[in-house]
Amino acid sequence: MEGREEKGKRRIKKGGERSRERGVQLSFDLPEAREVYVVGDFNSWDTQSLPMKKTKEGVWKTKLTLPSGRYEYKLFADGSWVEDIPTTERVSNPFGTQNFVIWVE
Repeated sequence: MEGREEKGKRRIKKGGERSRERGVQLSFDLPEAREVYVVGDFNSWDTQSLPMKKTKEGVWKTKLTLPSGRYEYKLFADGSWVEDIPTTERVSNPFGTQNFVIWVE
């Protein structure tokens, strides 16, 4: 899984403070999967709202635009949670499994 920042957009927060939004690309190598969704605190953990697209090489990709901050997420592939993505930061969750972490600067 890798994240990449792209040109940001400005957004007004409450109180007039500005925060920068960044484009973040997520990718996941799982050629045998039929469908993969990104699920996290940025989409209220909705297992159907953010589908990824599969490349010819079997890599699933999507681009998110998020304000700066720390986000927890998981991948939902073919109806099951993905529990392991090498080299991805993880934190424990209340369900006894782990969430992945992405930082947007």
